[in-house]
Amino acid sequence: MIDVNDLRKGTTFELDGELYKVVEYQHYKPGRGKAIIRTKIRNLRTGATVEKTFLSGDRVQDVRIDSVEVQYLYHDGDLYYFMNTATYEQPALSAEVLGDVVNYLVEGQTLNLSVYEGEPIDVELPTTVDLRVIEAPPGYAGDTATGATKQVTTETGLKVTVPLFVEEGDIIRVDTRDGSYITRV
Repeated sequence: MIDVNDLRKGTTFELDGELYKVVEYQHYKPGRGKAIIRTKIRNLRTGATVEKTFLSGDRVQDVRIDSVEVQYLYHDGDLYYFMNTATYEQPALSAEVLGDVVNYLVEGQTLNLSVYEGEPIDVELPTTVDLRVIEAPPGYAGDTATGATKQVTTETGLKVTVPLFVEEGDIIRVDTRDGSYITRV
């Protein structure tokens, strides 16, 4: 059992027989009484996201999550297929379970797959991903006093706000934590 005060973004725990991962975490201490921990958690089996409030002192069941290195292969409809680089097994995860992760998956990419009791439940992305720009409107500087931006579409369908000099065909580095542009590669 772990105290809810120890929950942080990315922490996985069990509550009412379901596996959850913390998406957002906020600790609030009113003037009197116990602290309140407001969280947004995602069910790792169904992909549903809910908001849950805990009181300081509440406890949740911690779980042991194993990590396996996999390579992303392809997606077929709603299922995304990965290959275990050690055993060559090919587990599949649905788009609902992966959530926003699908916007950063590129074929051949090496990732870590989280496994709970033999069941694949989540994918851990690297901090940055390089994506090819497939659609970019022309950038006109005009009378801009500050850094002007435009929105482009990447090969995965992710829309990213970038500087005007980024063009179609360029490869850009994107932060997977918030989907922001970092640099042109």
